[in-house]
Amino acid sequence: MRVYNAGLSVWFERKMQLFIEFIEKNWMLALAWGALVLALYVYESMKAGKSVGVQGLSDLVNREQAVILDIRDANEFKQGHIINAKNIPQREIETRVVELAKSKDKPIVVVCKLGQSASGVTKKLKADGFSQVYKLSGGMTEWTAANLPLVKS
Repeated sequence: MRVYNAGLSVWFERKMQLFIEFIEKNWMLALAWGALVLALYVYESMKAGKSVGVQGLSDLVNREQAVILDIRDANEFKQGHIINAKNIPQREIETRVVELAKSKDKPIVVVCKLGQSASGVTKKLKADGFSQVYKLSGGMTEWTAANLPLVKS
């Protein structure tokens, strides 16, 4: 049974009225704020590069022999990683990027824990001349949530 709290409803309605009144009186400020949020979203989307889901990753590996680059720490990598993934921790990518040189023509999918820190590595790889660089959206968290296989070493 749901209890309706009239006091909460009145409070919320009053707050919404104040918010709308603020927007009406300060429409230029609200417009500038909205434009700033949109610009930030577009900038971050462009910086991050292309992303693929778990199905897209499987397709890239099966059809185009994509290289999976796991940028998590070695301990996290040992606890479970995607089959045939190459582990180069994010802090070592600058010095170890030469290990990927023979894969410049292949798609490279960067995998991290949550799918957020892979953006910087994808940008770095693109700057180093890698043409097809993707990040796994949701990272290993998404991979394990989909109950896909992991290798423990």
